[in-house]
Amino acid sequence: MNAILVDGLTRTYQGGYQALKGVSFSVARGEFVAIMGPSGCGKSTMLNILGLLDRPTGGKYTLEGAETARLGDAELTGLRRARIGFVFQSFNLLPRLSALENVALPMAYAGSGVAERRARALELLTRVGLGHKAENTPLQLSGGERQRVGIARALANKPALLLADEPTGNLDSKSSTEILALFKELNAEGMTVVLVTHDPAIGAAAGRVIRIKDGALA
Repeated sequence: MNAILVDGLTRTYQGGYQALKGVSFSVARGEFVAIMGPSGCGKSTMLNILGLLDRPTGGKYTLEGAETARLGDAELTGLRRARIGFVFQSFNLLPRLSALENVALPMAYAGSGVAERRARALELLTRVGLGHKAENTPLQLSGGERQRVGIARALANKPALLLADEPTGNLDSKSSTEILALFKELNAEGMTVVLVTHDPAIGAAAGRVIRIKDGALA
């Protein structure tokens, strides 16, 4: 079964700018796919739609068998929370919270108990090599460590799909290599991974590359 199926997807913004122009592709469960293209080509728009953060203007998007156009806002929020983990280029960590509290936050929104979410947050931080820095705030961590906290947070609610937007864009080469190895490890365990990147070296690590140019498949 496909994790993702997009058919004739379009996205037009106010003023008539068309960011996506009839894009169609599928991603099988357990695939590792990179979406690549130059700046302004529509790849981030595509990722926002795949992550249910934006709605397409036309076409169809099916996630894990659910046709998203048929779902209301509350249903989309529930599906996003239950099925999707996000990793951002700018980390998006709350600076006053510890690493453990940042990782636990999605579980709080999902209604998990305090003890359960603290235990899982520590387990995930240990998984990404940061169990010993659970009480550190983001300002006390390096860029690579912040991104690993971001990945741990993305895994908090046991998603089926991991979406990453330029996840190594703010990192040095050593940290980038470590983050990429973590993605490959998660994918080897069966997780579907889709990342947006402009870096050919990052794209080459994926099992398949989808190229977008001027809002269409290249």
